[in-house]
Amino acid sequence: MAVKRSVRPSLPFTLYLLLAVLLAMAPVIYLISFAGYTGVRQELEADTEDLRGQTEYGTALTINLVDAGLRLFDDTLNREMREGFGPFVAEYERAGRDPGAMDLFRVKEELGGRMDLYIVNESGVIEYTTYPPELGYDFKEIPAFYDRITDIRLNGAFSDDRVVPELATGVLRKYAYLPSPDRRYLFELGLAAPEFWQQRAALNCADAVREVADNNPYVSEIRIFDCRGELIAGAAHPDNDRRLAMVRQAYRERTTLEVENATTGELVRYLFVDRADSVHASDMSVVVELTYTTKVVEEKIAGMFAQAAGILLIGFSLIACLSAAAMHSLTRPVRTLVEDVDAVARGDLDRPIRVSGDEEFVRLGGSVSAMVASLKETLQRLRDSEEAIIRHSHTLEDEVRARTTALEESNRTASFLLDIMGHDINNANNVANLYSDLLLADLEGEPEAELLRKAKAGLTKSIGIVRNVNTIQHIEGRPGAFRAIGLDGIIRNEIESLPGSRITYTGTTAVVLADDLLREVFSNLLGNAAKFGGPDVEIAVRVEEHGEEVTVSVED
Repeated sequence: MAVKRSVRPSLPFTLYLLLAVLLAMAPVIYLISFAGYTGVRQELEADTEDLRGQTEYGTALTINLVDAGLRLFDDTLNREMREGFGPFVAEYERAGRDPGAMDLFRVKEELGGRMDLYIVNESGVIEYTTYPPELGYDFKEIPAFYDRITDIRLNGAFSDDRVVPELATGVLRKYAYLPSPDRRYLFELGLAAPEFWQQRAALNCADAVREVADNNPYVSEIRIFDCRGELIAGAAHPDNDRRLAMVRQAYRERTTLEVENATTGELVRYLFVDRADSVHASDMSVVVELTYTTKVVEEKIAGMFAQAAGILLIGFSLIACLSAAAMHSLTRPVRTLVEDVDAVARGDLDRPIRVSGDEEFVRLGGSVSAMVASLKETLQRLRDSEEAIIRHSHTLEDEVRARTTALEESNRTASFLLDIMGHDINNANNVANLYSDLLLADLEGEPEAELLRKAKAGLTKSIGIVRNVNTIQHIEGRPGAFRAIGLDGIIRNEIESLPGSRITYTGTTAVVLADDLLREVFSNLLGNAAKFGGPDVEIAVRVEEHGEEVTVSVED
């Protein structure tokens, strides 16, 4: 009958009890902290949302109030604008209702020179004007505005507009419209006055909106855009293209959009403020970009979370202090084993592995000792192999050095022989070429002269081949140093080497930085042009100087 071994607990009962208390208290503490954290967070988010709504309502109300004040001023100019159309229409009638025959500049002077005149055709294009920057502008690029002025031209009468920035330069102008008597054209007057900027500065909606936004600590930036997406107030951003797309979408849908960036902790809302009316052609609506920072709320929420976590940590810390003493004695064998293993890891392979305590620690210590012994044996084999490799590498280096020396000597010998052979072959070719010239002069007009010319061409080709081989050898073996070389002498020498070719060259004084191979470049260029151009080819060599650079062209 087998005897049962006594089971030794790996942990004391006290630690089990402490762990049980910890596990029982942790959910209670967590639930209490989480409930308080969730309630305060929801309250903060609701307050933030209410404050955001108040800010946006106040922003829209402020913009509408400022616009109402500006509208009152704009309307004071309506009478002057209406009276300005009298001379405008009279000139149209005088010209036989031909806009091209109208003297618009005379009418402008008659109106005091403050107003510019515009004539918009049926296609919505400014066809005639006293203000050249806007001549030819196509209002179809602004569809809603084009529909409005077309309705005025076909069905309306005098229509005043607001003081708005002009399309070309952004100068503030008061506009008014009147259809021509035959409703073929739309007459437009634009009044520019320096006081417009002063009045707009006195009733600046951007400053008023900022005062409203200052009451909301979460607003970090405000920007205002007009109906065309132009920035009215605020600073530019690197991602303006993406933001401008949101502005145009908000204006197109005439609603409020929002984009949240969790990375930067920002919430950007695009608030559409509708200021369009049925009286004026220009749409004064704007889109306000409100950038809210979410970091403040997140920091408050993080603070509450830290407070709740602190309560949990305090409870856990009390229990941890009680368990530390018990765990210290139980982990002593592990600490001893770790110290010995660390010493081995630092290179002390002779360090004995001390073991004590439970059976598992004893077995683990024996396994580590066996592993260290195997490691020592492996390291010794590696050292022996490394020494053998070093000895072999020294032998290989000596062999490579000797063979490299022999190869260099062989190359020098081959180069020397090639120089001698090239010189001898050139001498033989030159002698044969000379005799062929003499013989060709005697056989001129005979049938054998053609055969002699072919033989002479073969000699010339052979001379060229030897010359190319010498050039390649010179490039590979003895790269020349750069020096100042005159182009004129080199080009004329190469032209003289082609007496049968028609080459045009006017000469040059240019000097370039090159080596002795420069003449080979011109030899190849001129030789190829004469060779492949045919017997009737005409070759032109031009040299042009451009500061520190020289351009040489060979044309055939």
